[in-house]
Amino acid sequence: MEFSLALSLSLNFLSLALIIYAYKRKTNGATNLPPGSLGWPFIGETLEFLYEKSEKFVNDRMRNYSPNIFKTNILGEKTAVICGPAGNKFLFLNEQKLVTAWRLHSMQKLFRSYQAATATSPISDSREAETKIVRSPGFLKPEALVQYLGKMDLITQHHLQMYWVGKEEVKVYPLAKKFTLTLASCFFLGLDIPERVAKLVNKFDDITFGQHSAPLNFPGTAFYRASKAARAIRKELELIIKEKKAAMSIGAEMQDILSHMIMFSDPTGRLMPETEIADKIMGLLVAGYSAVATALTFLMKYVGERPDVYEKILSEQSEIIASKKSGELLEWDDMQRMKYSWNAACEGMRLTPPLQGTFREAITDITYAGFTIPKGWKIYWTVSTTNKNPEYFPDPEKFDPLRYEGNGPTPFTYVPFGGGPRMCPGKEYARLAILTFLHNVVKKFKWKVVFPNEKIIGHMTPTPARGLPIHLRPH
Repeated sequence: MEFSLALSLSLNFLSLALIIYAYKRKTNGATNLPPGSLGWPFIGETLEFLYEKSEKFVNDRMRNYSPNIFKTNILGEKTAVICGPAGNKFLFLNEQKLVTAWRLHSMQKLFRSYQAATATSPISDSREAETKIVRSPGFLKPEALVQYLGKMDLITQHHLQMYWVGKEEVKVYPLAKKFTLTLASCFFLGLDIPERVAKLVNKFDDITFGQHSAPLNFPGTAFYRASKAARAIRKELELIIKEKKAAMSIGAEMQDILSHMIMFSDPTGRLMPETEIADKIMGLLVAGYSAVATALTFLMKYVGERPDVYEKILSEQSEIIASKKSGELLEWDDMQRMKYSWNAACEGMRLTPPLQGTFREAITDITYAGFTIPKGWKIYWTVSTTNKNPEYFPDPEKFDPLRYEGNGPTPFTYVPFGGGPRMCPGKEYARLAILTFLHNVVKKFKWKVVFPNEKIIGHMTPTPARGLPIHLRPH
């Protein structure tokens, strides 16, 4: 009897504690927080965020709470989602004023392995140093990329000859990943044999999926597979770094980002540790191959389903082909003439964004749309709040490259590369890679999508379930 009474009292106390806990989470001691729900204790709305389509997760809450802003809890972080073009503009204009970049804990663990060994290094925890490394030498600026364009053209031709020519059917997605990782290895690492890293494409896939998962490091989890893959890639990159250092020590000239990282020093003259270089270059490779491969894949899908769009692209590219001598490679002026082709690529990225969004952290209390975002809260920026909004894109499910003619979409409604000081530094690199591939593939083939209604999986990184098989018909 006493045991039953004690058990009953304990259960009632536990229930009351949970109610109080949930109430406190709801109010958070403030009356001015954005509307929304912080979800379940501990896990918040993490499962919905990771496994629902990003559009559904965001749009459902915009309808239920506010079209401007709502709160949620993702992977243990209280988060405000700022919506619409006004939200995009607000974040882009307040970088390092009100907000700063923040990465998911899984990303921090995967790409910050060197911190434990070099915690006293002024470089080791500096995102600003990482940004400076990529941006300051101008590797990703048009004037630098123009020097690389001919090689990009040759790599594309070699890839198509090796994996596409002579085939009746190919799977676009795995080949696109192999192609873009080969390009990224050549560009970022300066490898003469870029396939050396491209052979690790499956391991890069594990990182791509694992970086958007809960950081649960035990067998069977996405993060465990990502951590294992990161160790293997890091080992290969550290070997490449040693080889590069040896070549540089005997006077070999190097013009790639890896060489610049090797020579980069902090204000005290301290060079970056090899483990840190490996982590940073691994992050660049993941970013440089995954998003471009996704954009290419879905561009091939949408163009393959629209013969009228294909013919317009072919007409534009044929004019460029006719203007060149046999064997002459693409040049900068040629890329500027591919206006309709780039419009088609932009429309593909609107319908299936390679990057759903990124996080920021509030560095002070922020007032937005009449609500307060407390200091330390995370802010999620996503393309899902505008890309398929019929107010900005009439008939939003239709693939229509003509949307980008003239002045194009309303400002801050179409931002596939972000904006402001943190606009993706690889935007121009991605444009050249996509256009170079499109130029060469329409020169050789017409294609038809085998499964037009193929299921798309992987909500943070959209992936065609069957790899997007297409039938090829050579010209």
